[in-house]
Amino acid sequence: MENSYDSIGGKSKDVSLKDLSIRLAEFAQVRGWDEYHSPRNLLLALVGEVGELSEIFQWKGEVGKGLPNWSADEKEHLEDELSDVLLYLVRLADVCGLDLGQAALTKIIKNARKYPVVVMNQKSKSTYN
Repeated sequence: MENSYDSIGGKSKDVSLKDLSIRLAEFAQVRGWDEYHSPRNLLLALVGEVGELSEIFQWKGEVGKGLPNWSADEKEHLEDELSDVLLYLVRLADVCGLDLGQAALTKIIKNARKYPVVVMNQKSKSTYN
């Protein structure tokens, strides 16, 4: 089983949340970790990982898009911590019996309704110039 994880290192074009969920469930099951993966425990682990992610940015000040001036090692560290957060989030949703992908799409729709696009006409724009 472990060898199947060794071959994951190649870059995939797209990875679904379902694929991640299945791999995480297998990973936990073969290690006997299911008993420890309660929603509470997973949430607390997720919060800890968010803290580790925050530490990366803590003293950097404002960081531009694309992470200019970051070393390859710094970017890899960020990838690792972002991945930890994602994996715990996916596992938490799975253990709670939720479809995280569908929930996210539904949330985008709710946000679009809550925050509609406001288009100002030319006359309105000129009053702010």
